Amino acid sequence: MGVTAQPMRHDVASEASNAALRLASGIHPNSNKESKMTNPFVHVELNSPDPEKAKAFYAKLFQWQLEDMPNPAVPDHSYTVIEVGEGTGGGIMKQVPHGPAGWIPYVLVDDLRVATDKAKSLGGNVMKDVTEVPDMGWFSIIQDPTGSILGLWKANPKKMHADHGAKEKTKPARKQGAETPARAH
Repeated sequence: MGVTAQPMRHDVASEASNAALRLASGIHPNSNKESKMTNPFVHVELNSPDPEKAKAFYAKLFQWQLEDMPNPAVPDHSYTVIEVGEGTGGGIMKQVPHGPAGWIPYVLVDDLRVATDKAKSLGGNVMKDVTEVPDMGWFSIIQDPTGSILGLWKANPKKMHADHGAKEKTKPARKQGAETPARAH
């Protein structure tokens, strides 16, 4: 009586799913140790020619919680925050005239001015230079040499004391006398 070795079943879908979950948790897929991912994706934003139609579609598709906020810095003065529960949240806004339509992911950076300038030095284009979002942080929008768009984000954990190289500043939105953030991240 011999024991016959059975081939090990390789479940690619399960392996890929586990790797994605490990990455989302800050764990490298080939490591058993937890480590923080450098420059994680922290926000996604839809720039839509028809935000109302987009909101109706995504709210039904994913049961996202959507909250409209006044924001004088965006084309129709309204920004919709997307609350997803777990995971990366986002926002929906009216497409900026002559700007890109579609989803823009945002990546967290330690130094926004350095990251924006580095993108330019590597052949990228700066589509929106460093801009302040009062009481929230700063962002810029870059385009890589292949034409893809990416947002860069530097969160502000404290009240702002420096402009971090911002060339433009947005004014804080107000909601019936109470200050609300101009953009949620």
